[in-house]
Amino acid sequence: MDTILIKELEVWYRVGVPDLERAEPQRLLIDIGIEHPFDAAASGDDLEQTVDYSAVCRQLVSFGEGRSWRLLETLSVEIAETLIRNYRIRAVTLEIRKFILPETRYVGVRIRREAAAGSGEAR
Repeated sequence: MDTILIKELEVWYRVGVPDLERAEPQRLLIDIGIEHPFDAAASGDDLEQTVDYSAVCRQLVSFGEGRSWRLLETLSVEIAETLIRNYRIRAVTLEIRKFILPETRYVGVRIRREAAAGSGEAR
């Protein structure tokens, strides 16, 4: 499958189990793999036939405004469902990393979600 890659998109979201951790936005890095066939876009050199990765990045940079999550797992599922719904993609893989534990380089989650056949909704 053809894949659009977005590596290390820097966002600032409020995420963490303790209230104190969610008190201020923290830096997260997101890797995104968007599965979408390139044939139609490539044959006509047409942005409308592919996924506008600039729009995806803009949406995710502002995705956390006024919101918070306790779990990275919840955040990752919400992002995947939003991307599938808004950009008509077949599947998305996400990896979200946060830098909260001093003993580690980072902690994170990785998920893959597919659109339900013919619906544009995640499954």
